[in-house]
Amino acid sequence: MSASLSPSPGVGPDEFRRLMARFASGVTVATAVDKEGNPHGMTASAVAAVSLEPPILLVCVDHAADFHAAVSAAPRFALSILSHGQEDLSRRFAEERDDRFDGVAWKAGAGGLPLLDGAVAHLLCDQWGAHEAGDHTVFFGRLQDGAVFDRRPLIHFRGGYSTTTDQA
Repeated sequence: MSASLSPSPGVGPDEFRRLMARFASGVTVATAVDKEGNPHGMTASAVAAVSLEPPILLVCVDHAADFHAAVSAAPRFALSILSHGQEDLSRRFAEERDDRFDGVAWKAGAGGLPLLDGAVAHLLCDQWGAHEAGDHTVFFGRLQDGAVFDRRPLIHFRGGYSTTTDQA
């Protein structure tokens, strides 16, 4: 016997944030370059694998984020999966500021995409499409290249940072 659920207005933003804070996630910095070759980036936790064949992932970007315009116009983007000890980078790239890359160690990947030093992995993607979803855009990327490094990841859980301790 199945219960019939009546439509409801859903939960508000604060309750949604509280509930989703119980979902531990990795922390990434998404990057892109504009037409002038200037680097842009933002901290992103809403990242997921979508498909193995072809290899597609997604990253969600708030419409109000200054990174939104940069990634919307870019043919490609990259993700640097942050490692334990890079909490400062997560916080830095989460702030709306013009000097995010000042003093930050990074190298240019294919197409000049910024790849942050000390990351757990780098993923380079061609823009594969986008979908509007509420106050965010879901950007899809087809993975073109990547690299992994033997480091422990930075984890975000319940509004704070930690790392796994059972694996490097």
